[in-house]
Amino acid sequence: MLRIRTTPPRPVDITAVVPQLAPLARTATRLHPRPGSPTPYDSSVGGPLLWPADEPWPHCEKPHEWDQVNEILSPGDVRRLRRTRAAAANRPGGDSPAPRYTPKEPAIEEHLKAERTWPEGPIALLPVAQLYVHDVPLLRPPGKAEADLLQVLWCPFDHPAQPETALFWRSAATVTDILEAPPEPPAVQFPGYLPEPCLLAPEQITEYPDFLELDTELQQQLEDWRNWQTAGAVLDSSDVPYSKVFYSELYAARLSVAPGWKVGGWTRWGLTDPQPRLCPSCGTEMDPLLTIASAEWNSHNPYWIPHEDQARSTSSTTNPAPWNPTELDLARGYGLQLHVCPASPDHPHIELIQ
Repeated sequence: MLRIRTTPPRPVDITAVVPQLAPLARTATRLHPRPGSPTPYDSSVGGPLLWPADEPWPHCEKPHEWDQVNEILSPGDVRRLRRTRAAAANRPGGDSPAPRYTPKEPAIEEHLKAERTWPEGPIALLPVAQLYVHDVPLLRPPGKAEADLLQVLWCPFDHPAQPETALFWRSAATVTDILEAPPEPPAVQFPGYLPEPCLLAPEQITEYPDFLELDTELQQQLEDWRNWQTAGAVLDSSDVPYSKVFYSELYAARLSVAPGWKVGGWTRWGLTDPQPRLCPSCGTEMDPLLTIASAEWNSHNPYWIPHEDQARSTSSTTNPAPWNPTELDLARGYGLQLHVCPASPDHPHIELIQ
């Protein structure tokens, strides 16, 4: 595991402002992926999986469409391009944010982009995340007491607008012979669908429902400045003038749902209004399992940046960027949230882009 990451305390105890929110609190585990060299025995993003040698590697059998504008690159090519760009970005060169390439490096990029090969046949899935229960205790699946390992893979092509995921629960103790060289897809639709290997620093936090998911009464209580005044909330002078919009945005940005990779907690909304998340098999309301994020934070919401990252949180010249260590880019910066049925781990999960 990586060194500790610590989320700053929230600036306001929101349950003192609106006590009715207290029973709605949920525990979430921020995963805090950071670049590293994980092994199959580590919880990781984009790292090698503890996959049994005698179990077939999953493939996507569905049709795959290709927009001629896209750069069709193999995973190896994407990694080479990233290494080239990282080397250029991290070279000494003053304060200029422009990459500092050697004379040969631009030619390497152009050569890789020119060698396009459209993949045919089934596509091998890519490892996205591997999470051990001893690192993330929230992962215990219902009805599978022996399962202590969750593995998430996806097809690196749109189905229809994001990669399609596959979940595997297993007992780590039963894997005695590991698949050493799993197959890779011949291409990925976008470089942003290939996660960089990262180790994790799991941290449990408390979340409250997204503002859009609250009923009208709770929304009105959050927008009433008198509740904040009665609770003795001390706010930064830059937060004035106060208004209904100010208080709702304060709650949404700083006090409710954390950004970045996480397990559990509450669903984030914004791209769409809240919608029912019902199990396709039994109709049970589904629970958030895993958020796969394009960024750990952004300039509009810096309030969740861990203490340990704040010194380099705004650096634009390093590669990978501090706010996107996995180098994923889903739907132009959104996150993919996986939901599972609490009644049975055998029921299909659902995916939500927000």
